[in-house]
Amino acid sequence: MARVAVVLMNLGGPDSLEAVQPFLVNLFSDPAIIGLPGLLRLPLARFVAWRRAQVARDIYMRLGGRSPLLANTEVQARALEAALGHRYRCFVAMRYWHPTSEETARVVAEWAPDEIVCLPLYPQFSTTTTASSLADWCHAATRQGLDCPTRKVCCYPVENGFVDAVAGLIRPALDAVRSSGKEPRLPAEKTTPRRDERIPTDSANSVNRRRGMGERERRSGQGERR
Repeated sequence: MARVAVVLMNLGGPDSLEAVQPFLVNLFSDPAIIGLPGLLRLPLARFVAWRRAQVARDIYMRLGGRSPLLANTEVQARALEAALGHRYRCFVAMRYWHPTSEETARVVAEWAPDEIVCLPLYPQFSTTTTASSLADWCHAATRQGLDCPTRKVCCYPVENGFVDAVAGLIRPALDAVRSSGKEPRLPAEKTTPRRDERIPTDSANSVNRRRGMGERERRSGQGERR
């Protein structure tokens, strides 16, 4: 029976406080994030990473000294693997830190699948997340000689299963508020957190808001072949 490799793709995050600045360099070196020629982009990426490193380190210290994203994604991969069955094996590829697409493609090539499914864990499409991760994987797969059929899952913000899962996480919190005798309500006005209160998000929303607000790309949830 055909063996299928499922590659879960995510942003990645530093695995130590020493890794924060190199992680930021990788992030801002991506032309999908800073759309300048490499001669300008790479020095600018190093400068921006240097400027932001200490604030980011302070935040990661509050998170235990590292990003929780890899551990959480590994848990998702093992759960998905168990649900799919023995023909499937799930791998994790991070865009800006380890395991990189190059490292994961090497492991996938050693497993020698008959088919690959790329599964970005970004529900909405953005050139700075979904497109960047898929492009990075394609380059890495080519270098590793992975030429088996590859499908790409893209964009599922309105899929019933995804919406139900998100709602299932929100509903208990709303019920807890109601049980306390209060009605859930949104803040009267939007407030901006202090700089030292900002927490990194798994989907790099702070970057997407600057680069992605003008995007109107809507993609179907169907996979497409490479």
